[in-house]
Amino acid sequence: MEGRWELAIHGGAGVIDPNLDAHLKDVYIAGLEKALEAGRTILASGGTSLDAVEAAVRSMEDNELFNAGKGSVFTSVGTHEMDASIMDGRNLSCGAVGGVSGIKNPISLARVVMEKTPHVLMVGEGAMTLAQSNGIQLESHEYFHSDRRYEQWQLARSKNKTTLSEDLQSPIGKSRSTVGAVARDVHGNLSAATSTGGMTNKLVGRIGDSPIIGAGTYAKNSTCAVSATGHGEQFIRHAVAHSVSACMEYGGKSLKEASNHIVSSGAMLEEDDGGFIAIDKDGNIEMPFNSLGMFRGCITSLGHHDVKIWKDQ
Repeated sequence: MEGRWELAIHGGAGVIDPNLDAHLKDVYIAGLEKALEAGRTILASGGTSLDAVEAAVRSMEDNELFNAGKGSVFTSVGTHEMDASIMDGRNLSCGAVGGVSGIKNPISLARVVMEKTPHVLMVGEGAMTLAQSNGIQLESHEYFHSDRRYEQWQLARSKNKTTLSEDLQSPIGKSRSTVGAVARDVHGNLSAATSTGGMTNKLVGRIGDSPIIGAGTYAKNSTCAVSATGHGEQFIRHAVAHSVSACMEYGGKSLKEASNHIVSSGAMLEEDDGGFIAIDKDGNIEMPFNSLGMFRGCITSLGHHDVKIWKDQ
């Protein structure tokens, strides 16, 4: 299988309105295509899966349509707190950050944690100090402000609710707009990366599954790479990303069988909890979800190229 490469991305799962405005749909598709291209360029030139997933996620973090980086939702006090993680399937190296503010690309800070510290997960002041000492780009509060996210927050506050990133009269629907990428490079190495702004009007300090290795992100060369999106607490409870790998390693299941078991059988996730993207050691891609839709796409060196939103596409 050496010489081949594969990449898959997601931009969130949920009850995405099938009557989504055509222009808005096109804009989302364009955002997914741009992220695929960022990763494809690296993989096609012989680059690493780790570089590819970071680049793809950075592209979505820079796009205010997605709930990560620039497009992150507001907390209950009007701030932005972001989570991210990245994992290298060659040796299980991983890094994550939780509840960080002012970081333009949290996924790159997660990689700094992985490569330049002995730790896996850093939060708060320590994570910010690490960012400053390693040249991670910072942005002002205004950079993360968007009228759409602000209006969603105000509506959530008025109803005293913590909501999905696109809930409450959103033109999109109820989408949990976490972003993520998984890849296998020409050397057969797997990597995964996930980033999010969390839930609208969430309590300050709330951490979801995205920075939790084994819940929202996992990669192991002998099995698969996984990036999840959905109801974070559920993905944490069931260690979903690692469970995909475990089903393969200990249960003898294929990636497709493992994915169906976790997402569709009711064994772990309930209806509308979300989904994930995954690539196995042989380059097989699965993008299962149990919600109405999931922003997703994949591309391979063999010419397969697909970008979709709903189940019936």
